[in-house]
Amino acid sequence: MPLSVPSFAELLDGAGESALHLEMRDAYEVTGEAEALIRWRQTGEVDTDPGSPYWRPWVDLVRRTVARGVVVRRARIVSEPVSDYIRYEHAGTVVNLAAGEQVRWLPRRQASDIALPGNDFWLIDGRLIRWNHFTGDGASAPGETSRDPAITRLCAEAFNSVWARAVPHDEYKIR
Repeated sequence: MPLSVPSFAELLDGAGESALHLEMRDAYEVTGEAEALIRWRQTGEVDTDPGSPYWRPWVDLVRRTVARGVVVRRARIVSEPVSDYIRYEHAGTVVNLAAGEQVRWLPRRQASDIALPGNDFWLIDGRLIRWNHFTGDGASAPGETSRDPAITRLCAEAFNSVWARAVPHDEYKIR
């Protein structure tokens, strides 16, 4: 029987040691970002206020997770030159950092010899995978979870390989 898919708050609140997130798409069309993305495309401005209504729930969640001693790391594999969406995402990443996340970027060409799973994921404490599924146009689709040891091992190895090669956010220059 498949595991129920916990919310991101349940995932991070349940983490005891680590929460690792691997993102591999060059564009997302997530409903909650639509207005902010349009604004950025029109003005070049992105919300970087951790206390804004847009960011506050995520920032509070990550801060309380990190305060318990949980390491929250996010790695992004991106094509270069980067897409407009990645430019937008890069500009807003300062909020992820302010919340306590560690974020790194890996140019896709440097990931060619890494065995990667087919979907973005969160790996919680090396034991629980939360797959993030998306439609072809980048909209969110229902997620899945797994505790299969072979799958969690694949994801841990993939994440660690990406992380070792990736560039910290403050050093990654958009091209």
